[in-house]
Amino acid sequence: MKISFVIPCYRSAKNIGIVLDEIRGAMDKHPDTEYEIILVNDCSPDNTAEVIKHLAEEDPHILAIDLAKNSGQPNALLAGLNYVTGDYIMTSDDDGQTPVGRVFDFLEEMNKGYDVVCARYTERDQPSLFRRMGSALNRAMSDWLIEKPKGTYMAAFFMAKRFVTDEMIRYRQPYPYISGLILRITQNVGNLDVEQRRRESGSSGYTLSKLLKLWMNGFTAFSIKPLRIATAAGVCLAGIGFITAIVTILRKIFVDDIQVGWSSLMAAILVTGGLILIFMGIIGEYIGRIYMCINETPQYVVKEVTGHAGKQEEN
Repeated sequence: MKISFVIPCYRSAKNIGIVLDEIRGAMDKHPDTEYEIILVNDCSPDNTAEVIKHLAEEDPHILAIDLAKNSGQPNALLAGLNYVTGDYIMTSDDDGQTPVGRVFDFLEEMNKGYDVVCARYTERDQPSLFRRMGSALNRAMSDWLIEKPKGTYMAAFFMAKRFVTDEMIRYRQPYPYISGLILRITQNVGNLDVEQRRRESGSSGYTLSKLLKLWMNGFTAFSIKPLRIATAAGVCLAGIGFITAIVTILRKIFVDDIQVGWSSLMAAILVTGGLILIFMGIIGEYIGRIYMCINETPQYVVKEVTGHAGKQEEN
């Protein structure tokens, strides 16, 4: 049996060594289990590329992949999945927050018959109210949009069987949504309770703009429900307008003196116009993604690979 660890890296020059030591410590306790660690540098602005290349040259278990431009964590993860050779694939963050040393707890849970086991965080290190609200929104979104099984928790920290990741990398579009990819392959997903630890150093690479991009990607990647919301809202507004027109006509007939409501009229126009622009933006997002897919925009571009010879596919 062989386990492959895939870790997207961004601003992780100071942290990645701690993560690797935790993995080695866990694997040393099971010497009969083979393993490999695939580190993907997502065009980090610090010296992460040099650090992971040096690690790969020293340790035969490590493969370092350097991407030519920043592609985002989901795309970097898929880049790493193209090189795995293990029977089970374990993902991890690069900042030490995910307890990757519990790999065999995940494996034990997998042996209950699950295809994928995701971490379910009992505690999370999210001091920012905005990040907590964002996480709650992301969970609610995945529950509704991608029809996640009730009671199942999806997370970027997971272990999967090889057939799942082999199917995931068949997705070639430039806007992957990892939870959606998993759930369109299998709904046989289990959970393992873990605690999210404090970051060893630095801060999260997810800025407000990147979080908004991630949420928009989740909204549009695997569902047309936002378009159905636009249709339903249009029907409701048209119905309200029709009823209002009837009421206005009846009042004009039966009430001699009616005060003209300029403010209410402008408010109605602004609300309706705003909704129209929002829904046009949603439609435009779908059309733009279709255009990018037709242009065959790559998920990622591999610049250099250092280390053992893993499985390599074109992206």
